[in-house]
Amino acid sequence: MTLTPLPHRVVDRREETHDTVTLTLEPVGEPLTPFAPGRFAMVYAFGVGEIPVSVSRIPDGRQLAHTVRAVGAVSRALCDLRPGAHVAVRGPFGTAWDAAAARGRDVLVIAGGIGLAPLRPLIHAVLAEPRAYGRLNVLAGARTPGDLLYADELPDWRRPFAAVTVDRPSDDWTGRVGVVTALLGEARFAPADTTAFVCGPEVMIRATARALVHRGVPPDRIQVSLERNMRCATAHCGHCQLGPLLLCRDGPVVCYDQAAPLLAVREL
Repeated sequence: MTLTPLPHRVVDRREETHDTVTLTLEPVGEPLTPFAPGRFAMVYAFGVGEIPVSVSRIPDGRQLAHTVRAVGAVSRALCDLRPGAHVAVRGPFGTAWDAAAARGRDVLVIAGGIGLAPLRPLIHAVLAEPRAYGRLNVLAGARTPGDLLYADELPDWRRPFAAVTVDRPSDDWTGRVGVVTALLGEARFAPADTTAFVCGPEVMIRATARALVHRGVPPDRIQVSLERNMRCATAHCGHCQLGPLLLCRDGPVVCYDQAAPLLAVREL
C-alpha cells in the first residue's frame, strides 16, 4: 500500500457512455503495489481533490484502468482529462473479491449500473482460467441502453452466459426490461455450489442478495461491495463507517452474512 500520492500519466481515455469514462493510467516513476480485483485507489485531480475509484481493468504490472462517472467536481475533472494529462494515485486500499473461494464452483457476477466496473477484472480473471471454475454467469442492469458499460465486451461474456436488462428502454431496444434480479431465472447455476459477486446501488444489493439466498445460495458465498463516503482510505476519519466496519479497511468487499444485519438498519 502506498499512502503518498504518486504521479501517473493518462495514456488512454475511452468514453463508455455519455457521462462515464475509462482512464488508463501509467506511473511516471515506480508503480504502486499490484492491485487485486475489487480493491480501489484514491485518485487525485490536481487542484480539485481526490475520490476513491475501483480498478476496472488491470492490463499489466504497471498500468491501471479506472472507470469514472461524472457526478461531482472531482469525477467531472477526471472525466475531462485527455491522454498526456497527469493525476496522482495512492493505494491499493480495501478488500478484494475472493476469487479463490469460487474455484470449482459456478460463478454468478451480478452488477447494477457502474457496479459493473469493479466486477470487470474479476470476470477477466475467471475467463482466463475457465477450467478452474464452474459455469460463469454475468447479469448486468442499467438505467437505459445508453448507460450499459463495456458493450464491446458483452459478446465475449455471452459465450459462458451473460444477460442485460434496463429500467427505461429506448425506442430501438429489443432486450429485457426490468430489475436485474429478474435475470436470475435465465442463469445456469447450482445454488448450493455457487459463489456470487454483487455490486451496484445498495437497494439493488439488498434485493439481489435476498433473492440469491431464497434460491439456495449460502449467505457466506455471496460477496457484496459496499459504498460509503471514503475520504482518508486509512480507517482514521470514520466517514466510511458502517456499524462496526470501516469500509476503506474492512470493505468494500464483505460477505453477505456479515453485511445483511447492517444493511437492514435504516440510515446506518
